[in-house]
Amino acid sequence: MTSKTKANRGPSAGPENRRALLAAAREVFATEGFSAPLSAIARRAGVGQGSLYRHFPDRTTLAIAIFDENLADLEAFVDRPESTLDGLLDRVIEQALASTALIDLVSANPHDPHTAHLAERLDAVVSRLLTREQAAGRLGEHVTPPDVILAVSMLAGVLARSDPADRPDVARRAWALFHAAFAPG
Repeated sequence: MTSKTKANRGPSAGPENRRALLAAAREVFATEGFSAPLSAIARRAGVGQGSLYRHFPDRTTLAIAIFDENLADLEAFVDRPESTLDGLLDRVIEQALASTALIDLVSANPHDPHTAHLAERLDAVVSRLLTREQAAGRLGEHVTPPDVILAVSMLAGVLARSDPADRPDVARRAWALFHAAFAPG
């Protein structure tokens, strides 16, 4: 009986393994929840558990890495001058729909030093876009960065607790409420 083993490529495989682990974690957490076995993530990524633990020593570290990627996507989005708050919230909704299993973990520990940088980065993204949107007359002057972040947090929380089949409709309805609240006066 022959078994097919993957050749050990050593440290050069590190970045590729990390990307595979993050992609696998998104899929496994989305389908099996945040308490899914980490071995299932390693298996889905095609790496050993040792590789998983070298990159992510615990679930929290893995969740933070996923949110770091999400924020990098939002930062790149806001860097484009044509970006709007509608577009940002659409992206946040997409991310929340794909990452609902991780939302409670990060939001339950807002003062954890491992998650504090996530809040700072989100604040910077929102502040930049809000200034641009208000200057263009698409948002009321009464809207502040904490208002938008509260709306995003409320949306993420309600999506995390909604039945998966209902999430797109819940997101659409919440977005309609935000539109009304954020409109120019």
